[in-house]
Amino acid sequence: MKSVLITILTTFSFFPAQTLDSLINKKADMIIKSALTEQIGYQLLEELTELGGRVSGSASSLSAINWAKLKMEELGLANVYLQEAMVPHWVRNDIESAEIRFKKIRMANRSLNIAALGGSIGTPAEGIVGNVLEVKNFKELETRKAEAKGKIIFYNRAFDNTNVNPFISYGMAVDQRVFGAIEASKYGAKAVIVRSVTSKPDNTPHVGVMRYADSLAKIPACAIGVQDADFLSGMLKTDPDLQISIKLNCENLPEIMSYNVIGEIEGSEYPDEIIVIGGHLDAWDKGSGAHDDGGGCMQSIDALLLLKAVGYTPKRTIRCVLFTNEENGSGGAEAYADSALKSGEKHIAGIESDRGLGTPRGFSVTADSLTLKKMNSWLPLLNKSLIDWIRPGGSGADIGKIKNMQAYIGYVPDSQRYFDYHHSANDTFDVVHPREMQLGSASMAILLMLISEYGI
Repeated sequence: MKSVLITILTTFSFFPAQTLDSLINKKADMIIKSALTEQIGYQLLEELTELGGRVSGSASSLSAINWAKLKMEELGLANVYLQEAMVPHWVRNDIESAEIRFKKIRMANRSLNIAALGGSIGTPAEGIVGNVLEVKNFKELETRKAEAKGKIIFYNRAFDNTNVNPFISYGMAVDQRVFGAIEASKYGAKAVIVRSVTSKPDNTPHVGVMRYADSLAKIPACAIGVQDADFLSGMLKTDPDLQISIKLNCENLPEIMSYNVIGEIEGSEYPDEIIVIGGHLDAWDKGSGAHDDGGGCMQSIDALLLLKAVGYTPKRTIRCVLFTNEENGSGGAEAYADSALKSGEKHIAGIESDRGLGTPRGFSVTADSLTLKKMNSWLPLLNKSLIDWIRPGGSGADIGKIKNMQAYIGYVPDSQRYFDYHHSANDTFDVVHPREMQLGSASMAILLMLISEYGI
């Protein structure tokens, strides 16, 4: 009798879990099939990118925010709303020009392909003209500081294509863009030109945010295309006294109200436990922000829609947040994190997609070792959508602001082409591959389902 009872108890203890695992496995297959055939995220991205670039505070940014809210409502997400966030309001305007004026070479003035960096001040209406000091890094600038006064500093450190991981190369070069004007202003320079931080040897300027220090004079800063950077560097060797004239009419306006866009699927058993998924809806205006980060936002919406499409009811609440103002601040992330903290909401995990739309590779996770071990046990299911690994690492600038989550998760696709597009006119819908994007949606939908089902 005792052995029979043990058998009965064992059966009732394990049969439901085994059945559930089988159902979850089938749901994963259904998610992938739906993602690749329906391609809803890809279709949404096409609509979004038709609205153009989405710099925080711009009219096009507000159009995208209102469009996203309407889409979430139309697609059946619950509790859709806009969350207020104050953001910077920088405007590029319509004048961006630079040309070389040769001194020792008999050549006509030669135009350069430039674009103002985000947050830069403009030049006087007549422009700025100056001799050029070319440097590779801040250490060289400091060494040659006696030459810098009254000059235009040309930062010409190339993207290091010897690194297999292009994010390493980006990190090695991006400081000249972000802090170049501060360092140049220390020594009395009048403007800054920065070699575009890109893996692609074309002549398209790659922009992005730059910073000023309140204690130093603000000077204009712009990016230059790689081919023109090489040309300028070569000409300086022949004609070191050449001058460059620059005209920019960009400007910084007072802060303005913007919004995060939020929608969710409520949990059936643990609705107070929240899993966040999202990306940033703002994007630089050179291009339409397809890879950075319109696609990440549409993947996040798509992941929720895929769960609904296969009939999966989450145990825990899954919330999609499209953050505003990641590119030139953190207004959206801070507004969301502050609200979550004040309301006492329990966020157990967050997933961010902000590394482009390549083929899925893995998830980078900030969590304790037990959580990482648990997540790695899910790899057989995640392998179905080409996720190969789950490793310790960073997650994302937006979800990283949320306090006290058990797991901060960054979706990591293949990144070999990402910096061909990043922050430039190259970042358009036509360079997105639908299968690669949709497999990313499926990967995150499967991970959402696993966290919702088993906790973290």
